[in-house]
This record gives sequence, C-alpha cells and structure tokens, in this order.
Amino acid sequence: MKKILILADGKIGQHFVERVADTYTSDNIYYVVSMDELKIANAKPAQFKFYHFDPTSLYKLSNLLKMEFIQVIIALKTSLDVEESIKNIRTIKKQIRIITLDSWDLSFEDQNIVTVNTKELLSSRLLDFLPNVPVIAQNVGLGEGEIMEVLVPFGSSFVYRHIGAVEQNNWKIVAMYRNQRLILPSPKRMIQPNDLLVLVGEPSVLKTVYRAIKRELGQFPAPYGSNLYLYIDMAMEEESSLPKLIKRSKYIHKNIGDKLYIRIVNPTNIELLEKIKSHRSDDIIIDIDYSAHPHKKIILNDMKEMNIGLVMISSRLFSKAELRQSLYQSKVPVLKLSKKPFSKLKESMVILNDNRDLEKISTTIFDLSSQLSFNLELFNFTQEVSEEKERIIEHYENLSLIFSKSIKIISQEANPIRFLKQKENFLYCLPFTDKILDLPLYSLFSTDTEKLYHRLGEYHQLFIPTQL
Repeated sequence: MKKILILADGKIGQHFVERVADTYTSDNIYYVVSMDELKIANAKPAQFKFYHFDPTSLYKLSNLLKMEFIQVIIALKTSLDVEESIKNIRTIKKQIRIITLDSWDLSFEDQNIVTVNTKELLSSRLLDFLPNVPVIAQNVGLGEGEIMEVLVPFGSSFVYRHIGAVEQNNWKIVAMYRNQRLILPSPKRMIQPNDLLVLVGEPSVLKTVYRAIKRELGQFPAPYGSNLYLYIDMAMEEESSLPKLIKRSKYIHKNIGDKLYIRIVNPTNIELLEKIKSHRSDDIIIDIDYSAHPHKKIILNDMKEMNIGLVMISSRLFSKAELRQSLYQSKVPVLKLSKKPFSKLKESMVILNDNRDLEKISTTIFDLSSQLSFNLELFNFTQEVSEEKERIIEHYENLSLIFSKSIKIISQEANPIRFLKQKENFLYCLPFTDKILDLPLYSLFSTDTEKLYHRLGEYHQLFIPTQL
C-alpha cells in the first residue's frame, strides 16, 4: 500500500478529496491534512486518514512526515500557504515528489516539484471549442479510453524491457516521455522507471495493459483490497468442516494478503468457538456477530470497513442464493473452498468460451497463479471454434509474455465439464457475473460453462468480478 499525503483546503481542496474518494483507491492510503474539517461521504476508513491542523506549522507537519510517503499533493487557498507548506516539507523530506495546484504562477527551481497551473488548464479547455484549432490529446479520438498515458513505476514487469520485446496486439506504444522530453519509440528502445508511455488501442485491452504496467506480480488481492475475509455461518456449516476451513484460509493468508479477518455469525457450539478463537494473532482477526442482522448487511459493511480484497467461503454457504447475491454486490473476488485440500493445488484452470469477460479477469488470474506457484491451463472446447475465442487465446498468450508466466492450452473435443471431472484437483477461475446468481435448476439444459459452474462444485473455484 502506497502512502500519499494531501494538503487540502477550501472548496477546490474539498472537491479534490471527494473525487479521490469516488475514484478507485484501494492501492493507496491517503493522509489528508486540512485547516477545517472535511466531510467526505465515500472516504473509506481503511484508505483515508484525516488530520485537522495548519500545514504551515513545521512542528505539526514534521510529526506526520516521519512516515514514508511516495508523494505529496497540495491544494491550498493561498500562495503563502503553498510556499510555506513546501518549505516545511523540504525541511524534512528533501527529495519527495510534490504536486501543487498553482493559481498564482509560482516558480520553483526544485525539479521534484510539479505545478498544475489552473489558468493553463482552463484556457486549454476553452481552446477546444475554437474552430480550426487542433485539440489536445485527451480529446482526440472517440473519447472512450482508446488513448491512454501510463507512468511506469519501479518494479513494473515492463521496466528494462525493449519495446520490441513487448507484445502489442490490439494496442501500441506510440510515444514515450523521459525527463520531459518526447522520445519516439523504436524496437530497440528500452523502457525505464518513470517513463511516461502514451498508448493507443482498444479501450478494454488498454485497461488490462494498464494494470499489467502498474502492478508488480505478487500484489493480489490488490487492486480489490489488501486483506482476506473468511465468512462462517455456524448455523449452516457442518461443524466437522470448520477446522479444515480455518486451516485452508490460514494457508492462503500465509501466501497472500496483509490480514485475515474471520467473521463468524450465528455462533452455536461454544467449545468449537473457543477452538476457533485460539487462532487469533496480530494479523488474524476473529469477529463474532451475535446479532440477527442479514448476511447482506454484515458482508457489505465488512467489505467497506476492512478493505477486503478476497472473500473466502465454503461451498455450502455459496450455494445459498441470498449469499451469492450479497457477494456479487460486494464486487470483490470470491474463493469458494471445497472439501479438497488446498495446499496440494498445482493448477488453475480457465474454460474458454465466447465471453469477453475472460479478458477482464485475466490479470487477476495471472497474478494469483504466480503467487501460489500454480500452472495456468486454458481448456479449449474445440467443437465450438469461434473468432472471439481465438482473440481471447491470443490475449492470454500476450499476457503470458508480459507477466513472464507460461500457460498451457488444452484442446479437446470432449465435454469440458466431463473432462475436468476426471482431474483430481484444480482451481477453477471464472468471471463473477449475474449468470452465477441463477439457481442451478435453471441451467439444467444450458451449454454455457459458466452457468454450469456448480457441476464442478467439488473443486475450489475463484469468482472474479468483471467491474470494480
């Protein structure tokens, strides 16, 4: 989790923090300093820490700057407040990157201070409405996200790779900026940290490429959240299955996630409850809910308060339509744990079909497979050859090069469900769409493998949301 310091004040500062809260933010923690109390409705406690003091006070700001921030963003009302705040920051942090809103034509010799000039922004926007004047890049094209710029971070899988070695199907690197200089890309040009890449391509493809550039392998459950969550309803579970459920969740937590939250509702067996409590530690938090609140209220509230990036649940609970609906609304990946051992898993599996949602979940599958050292296999049911399926295969092959993770494509003319049932153990990965909400009875005569997920219910299954 990257820490960002925001110094905000006035209407612009308030509006900026509101926009940050409304934007997807689970990769960062924001420390907001303001002179007046800011009331931000959508600010998650796990991502936003608010402080009320004058940032021009060196003593107060120095206490906060003892933490390691990757950058500071300043949106204050007066030029004096901006200059004094920057002076205080530089007293403590000599090299930290500072971005400041500038309405007064400020000038700084420090190369690590970036000014965002409000006059330039407004005049540039107005120029877009003049006839016979070319518009700036952000307004070129369809305006649907087919043009994108991405800052390459340290640790990215793109760093120190030649552009010619990066697969660019359905997208292209068309320009590169380094040290505020335009560099035209060539196959032999090497990508370096802090390069700003300008990408052009299909919007859905660029979203995947953006995640691949921004994320290092080993970051899941980011970007959904940072913690793991096991939901147990003791009134519905088999008591004999609970120790194994706890054991599997602890094994997964050992490999991924910051903290493991275990939420127990409807506690029944006191003796078993005490055994579960014995697993408590600094990074394993066990909460017992004695209320009669519905599952939906408990789950959605926990998702917001605990910064959850992966929900774990038993097959028995996932079979309940009400719970599936609540988990679907949470927009967080769900790992349905079966009775098979998880620590012996060696493969993650994707069944190919014509659903483009398989492209949307691909980065998460690659990331998790890499962290857990799973082999990734794509099952291609060749009786249903289609151009769409071929594009999905090409997409996964391209990502395998980007992530340096090999994949295996298995082509069979057999029924995919029947074929996979012959395998001993694997993790089945699929999109978490509204198809999963239907009752199994409704899919009795369906040929859609996603609707038939319950036919592979004896295996572990990962349901990945297609929209954040």
